[in-house]
Amino acid sequence: MTFMNKILQNFFPVADMLAETFGSCCEVVVHDLTHPQNSVIYVANNKVTGRTPGQSFEHLIKQVLLNSKFDNDRVSNYIFEFDKKKIKSSSSLIRDENDVVIGMLCINIDLTMFYQAFAMLTEFLPDVNENPTVTEPDSSVKFDEVTSIVDKLIDNIIGSDDTSGFKKKDNLEIIDFMDKKGVFLVKGAVDKIAERLNVSRVTIYNYLDEVRNKHPEKDRNEPANT
Repeated sequence: MTFMNKILQNFFPVADMLAETFGSCCEVVVHDLTHPQNSVIYVANNKVTGRTPGQSFEHLIKQVLLNSKFDNDRVSNYIFEFDKKKIKSSSSLIRDENDVVIGMLCINIDLTMFYQAFAMLTEFLPDVNENPTVTEPDSSVKFDEVTSIVDKLIDNIIGSDDTSGFKKKDNLEIIDFMDKKGVFLVKGAVDKIAERLNVSRVTIYNYLDEVRNKHPEKDRNEPANT
């Protein structure tokens, strides 16, 4: 049975309170970032994105850490799309008593009914501004802090301090997961991962080519320049 961090458990009632306050359009998710592959540990009202415990994070790097508005361990009101719906989200990192990032609290609000109300209002207010666009990640952030968080995330994803016994299949699974989650968007990630897996930078790029050719999803991004 996986140990449940007490600090993170303290946020479960907060998640329930927020979901109850904002109603059925609001979903609140608590993540344990010490277990990145299964970071979701609690969901209040999963009717917005259908998140369930045991799933991994989706927006931590692309929409939170690399967001130009990321400050003081949080970013508010970024937009992403899910199931043809626009979702407004806010995320705040959670630290332990040693000031180490261990989790994240995320609020997701389905904007569908607000857009429906907006559409009705435009019949009476024809000069209302256009719909907000989907937020794009911005790399102009505090890189030292972001790099420190992502370095710890990489360590947690790889898990073992001794990677000498890892086979190529193990490395490919790790690279595939990191690529899907945007780890390689962060400057220096390739060097950090190569060092942890005891392989060269060229090998990491070869692994990336291999997993991307096998799974050519359109939302994968090129690694950040190092």
